[in-house]
Amino acid sequence: MKKLPSNRVVIFSTTSLVRNVLFSAHFTASSTPATFTDSEISDAEDWDASCVFQDKDLLRKSPNSGTGLYVLDLIDRGSLESNPTLYNKLLRKCIQLGKLKEGRIVHAHFLSSQFRGNLIVQNTILNMYSKCGCLDDARKLFEQMPTKDMVTWTALITGYSQNDRAEDALVLFPQMLRLGLEPNQFTFSSLLKASGLGPSDKHGRQIHSFCLKDGYDSDVYVGSALVDMYARCGHMDEAQSVFDGLVSKNEVSWNALIAGHARKSEAEHALLLFWKMQREEYKPTHFTYSSVFSACASTGALEQGKWVHAHMIKSGGKLIAFVGNTLLDMYAKSGSIEDAKKVFDRLVKRDVVSWNSMLTGCAQHGLGKETIRLFEEMLRIQIEPNEITFLCVLTACSHAGLLDEGKHYFDWMKKYNIEPDVSHYVTIVDLLGRAGLFDQAEKFIKEMPIKPTAAVWGALLGACRMHKNMELGTYAAERVFELDPQDSGPHVLLSNIYASAGRWSDVAKVRKMMKESGVKKEPACSWVEIENAVHMFVANDDAHPQREEICRMWEKISEKIKKIGYIPDTSHVLLFVDQQEREVKLQYHSEKLALAFALLNTPPGSTIRIKKNIRVCGDCHSAIKFVSKVVGREIIVRDTNRFHHFHNGSCSCGDYW
Repeated sequence: MKKLPSNRVVIFSTTSLVRNVLFSAHFTASSTPATFTDSEISDAEDWDASCVFQDKDLLRKSPNSGTGLYVLDLIDRGSLESNPTLYNKLLRKCIQLGKLKEGRIVHAHFLSSQFRGNLIVQNTILNMYSKCGCLDDARKLFEQMPTKDMVTWTALITGYSQNDRAEDALVLFPQMLRLGLEPNQFTFSSLLKASGLGPSDKHGRQIHSFCLKDGYDSDVYVGSALVDMYARCGHMDEAQSVFDGLVSKNEVSWNALIAGHARKSEAEHALLLFWKMQREEYKPTHFTYSSVFSACASTGALEQGKWVHAHMIKSGGKLIAFVGNTLLDMYAKSGSIEDAKKVFDRLVKRDVVSWNSMLTGCAQHGLGKETIRLFEEMLRIQIEPNEITFLCVLTACSHAGLLDEGKHYFDWMKKYNIEPDVSHYVTIVDLLGRAGLFDQAEKFIKEMPIKPTAAVWGALLGACRMHKNMELGTYAAERVFELDPQDSGPHVLLSNIYASAGRWSDVAKVRKMMKESGVKKEPACSWVEIENAVHMFVANDDAHPQREEICRMWEKISEKIKKIGYIPDTSHVLLFVDQQEREVKLQYHSEKLALAFALLNTPPGSTIRIKKNIRVCGDCHSAIKFVSKVVGREIIVRDTNRFHHFHNGSCSCGDYW
C-alpha cells in the first residue's frame, strides 16, 4: 500500500465508523489540519469514493449547494462525525487566513450542533471576530455566552486593544475583577497596550500596580508592554526603568524603547539603543529598523540613516510594507529626494502610504509638477487616494505656484467622497495668498463650511508678509491673536510687516504686546551634520570653537558674492538702527554661519545640508543662491516649510516661497 504524507488521512468507504474514527484521530493528533485536493472532491455525490484530506483545502468551498464549506457538508450528510476539535480547527484556519465569511458559516453550523454550549469553541469564535475586526459581533457573542472564563474576557479585551478601542478594553477590567477572575499575562499585556493609546498614563499606572501585586511585572511580555505603555505616554525615564528591571528581554522590549525615543524625535537615543541591542546579540526586526528610520527622519540625520539602511541590507532585510515607507520618508526628510525615489522604485509593494510618502517628499522639495505626475500615475493604476494624498498634492501646488492645478484637485476631493478638513482649507488659502489673490482668499475664508482657525488666518498673514500687504496682514494677525494668543509666529510676522514698512512704533507695540502676554519668540538656530557630529549655530554666535575662522570665511564669501550681484536686503533686520549696522547684523544670521562652517570643514564639490528651526529669511535665501554659484556646490537648506536646493545661482523653489 502506498504510504501517504503525514498531513493526509484516507477515509475509506467500508463503514461510517472507520471514516469517523480516522478523521477524528487525525484532527486530534496532527499538528496540521486536514483538507482536500481538487481531484479528490470532483465528485461530491460519490460518498463511497476514497477522500484524502489536506491542510491547504480545509476551507474548501462546497462544490454544489450546501453549507458553503465541504467539510460541513460531509457532516450534514452523515459522512463525517463532528466534534469540538474539528470546529476549533476550522475556526483557527479562518483566523489564520482572515476568512470572516467562512468563519460566519462555521459559527452558524456550530450553533446548530450538539456542541453549541462548548466554551472552548465559543472563545475561539469570539477571538475570530475580534481578530477580523468585527468587534460588534464579538461583543454580541460575549453578551450571549452563559458562561465566561478568563480566556473569554481576555479575547474581548485584546480585540478592543488591537483595534484601537482603548476605552472599551479598559472598562472591562474592573468588571472582570468584580467577578473574581484573575487576569493573566495576556490580559495585562492587552490592557497595557490599550492604556498606551489613551490621553494619559492614569490607567496604565493602575494596571502596573496590579502587575506588581500579582507578580507579572517580571514576565517578559508584560514587561515589554509596560515599557511600551510608558514610552507611548512620553515617560521615557519610567520606560527605561522598567526596561532595566526586566530579568529577561526580547526584541519586543528593545523595539518598544527605541520606538518611544523615535516618537519624541530623540534620534541619538534611538541610535544608541539600536547599537546596544546588537552588542547584546538581539537581532533587529522590521519594527526596529522602521523606528530608527523615523528617528533619523525627524532630525534629518542622513548619514546615520544611510548607515542603518546599509546594516539592514547586510542583514538580509527587504523593503517591505512599513519599513520601506519609513526609509523613503527618512531620505525625503533628510534632503535626499533622489535616494527617496530609488527606494520608492524598489519597494516590494507600494500601498497608499508609499505613494503619500513619495508625494510628500516631492512637495517638500518644491517638485510641484513631479508631484502631479506621480499623483496621476497613482490614479491610473487605481490606488485609491485619501485625505493625506490630496493634502500632499495641494501643498505641492501651493509651493510651486500651480494655482489652476491646486483649485482643480481641491474640487476633485468631492469626486472621491473626501470631505476637506482644516488642513486642506489652510493650503488653499496659502495657495491663493501666495499668488497675491487676496480678494479670492478672503472670499474663500468667508465661504468655508467650517469656522476659520488660527492656522487659516496664519496662512493669510504669511502671504501678506510675502506681498507686504499691511492692512490685511494686520486684520489677519488680530484674528490669530484672538484664537491662539500664545503662538509667537504671528506676532513675529506682523512685526516683520511693520519693520519692512519702517513703522518702528508699531514694531515696538507688537513687542510690548508679546512681553505683556508672556509670548516668547523661538530663537532661530541652524545646524549642520558633519562626520556624524551635529554643529548648531545661533545668530551672532560667539561660542563655537572655530568662530574666528567661521567669521573670516563668511567675510571672504560675502565679498565675492557682492561682486556678482548680491545686495543685502536690510528689510529683514527688525531693529531701528542705521543702514550700516543693519547690514552688519544681516551677515551673522545662523544659516550663514552654518554655511561658512560647512565650507571650512567639508570637501570641495560635496553637497552641503543645513537645517533651520524657522523659515529661512529672504536675505539669507538670496545670499545662499549667490554662494552656490561662487563655490560651485549644491547647498540644501531645510526650514520649517520646505527644502531649498541651491545650485549654480538658483533655487529649486523658483523664489516662490
